[in-house]
Amino acid sequence: MSRTEDGGVGYRDTAHVGVRPRPEVPPPPPPAPREPGGRRSPVAEESVRSVGQHLDEILAAVPQPDPIELAVLDAQGLLCAEDVVSRRALPAFDQAALDGYAARAEDVEGASPDAPVELAVVGESVAGMSAPSSIGPGLALAVAAGAMLPAGADVVVPAVWTDQGAARVAVHAAPPTGGYVRRTGDDVAPGDPAVQVGTPIGPAQISLLAAVGRDRVWVRPRPRVSVVCAGTELVDIGTPPALGQVVDVNSYALAAAARDAGADAYRSGILPTDRRRLAEVLESQLLRSDLLVLAGTLGGTGFDVVQEVMAELGDMQHARVTMHPGPAQAFGRLGRDAVPVICVPGEPVAALVSFEVFVRPAIRRMLGKRQLFRRTVQAIAGQQLLSPLGYRQYLHGTVMRHPDGGYVVEPVGDGTEALLARMARANCLIVIDEDVTEIAAGGLVTVMPLLLGG
Repeated sequence: MSRTEDGGVGYRDTAHVGVRPRPEVPPPPPPAPREPGGRRSPVAEESVRSVGQHLDEILAAVPQPDPIELAVLDAQGLLCAEDVVSRRALPAFDQAALDGYAARAEDVEGASPDAPVELAVVGESVAGMSAPSSIGPGLALAVAAGAMLPAGADVVVPAVWTDQGAARVAVHAAPPTGGYVRRTGDDVAPGDPAVQVGTPIGPAQISLLAAVGRDRVWVRPRPRVSVVCAGTELVDIGTPPALGQVVDVNSYALAAAARDAGADAYRSGILPTDRRRLAEVLESQLLRSDLLVLAGTLGGTGFDVVQEVMAELGDMQHARVTMHPGPAQAFGRLGRDAVPVICVPGEPVAALVSFEVFVRPAIRRMLGKRQLFRRTVQAIAGQQLLSPLGYRQYLHGTVMRHPDGGYVVEPVGDGTEALLARMARANCLIVIDEDVTEIAAGGLVTVMPLLLGG
């Protein structure tokens, strides 16, 4: 079972329609690497675990940064970290809800197009100007939306219900007592909660905060996420790759994904190969980060200088997670502040899939969100889908509404196109459980739509 955005059951149970289940048989863990002479390397022994086990370890370890105070506009998209109590009434005075005529309900009662009621218009009140102190029987005051209501008036007759006269006005219909009137404190009274702890701050909340006089508010801050990549084959985007080299796309893709998840992401780029310089870069990134994401071939299959330096900074647990793509994963807490470090595979498709499964939920936990995971839907498979036994499979696909209702999904490409191009065309991940090796065309499968900011 897994968590959903609502804290309930997640996408781990693919609907068994057109499905052939088999018992899970995880592969045995490889032996721990040893240095020459028989000593164990500083890399921790690799374990085998499920997606849920690895995810639970990460979520249990990531901290929530302390609240900070921000200007209300800078707080947009964050969670409120205080109960904001209004010190003033909203509205602050009785006011008209729309353009019309302020009057007494008893004076206009029974008005109709065949028997209009005529009132003398004694003035006008517009927003920002004070009105006469009161009106008496048979009198009306022209008012604009938001204008102060005169004493004695208990109804506003919409202008469209009248002949819109200037000196005298004929009323063709009568609203009930209190109609189209906003009374003092109707919206918020002094002492009422305006914005509560845990509320996402959007345009409506910013409007309310401004109305109650708050130009700053305490919020859960965006976690600072640094992204680094390891690999001797990597070159930066501005360098033409030589034979055998590849452009570092992961630092760009993962930083963009972290920003989309709500973090303040910093792209540090490619780690240096010099051991001393490598240690300096990692230590500096740990000092500036609440979470460090490292992409590279760090599966624990051999001694590696990056793994050695990380082992000196703290405990890194390498695991073979029963998922495809990207089973080689690692997690630990490094540096003097025990900063969480999530290592994902260096292959770009596997890196972004791993981000969705492990890093994005961690960022949302740090933001204080209750909904950690993307929502999932059940969709009809447009074609046969195959999956390796014992592994949870994540396939890029396109999901769309079916004309008869529900959803239909197709995997992207046929495996002969470039992986990055296929991934760029996808709008979802197709999730196939560990005990399922085949889903027939027309069967139901779990789909995770990849909505920007979703």
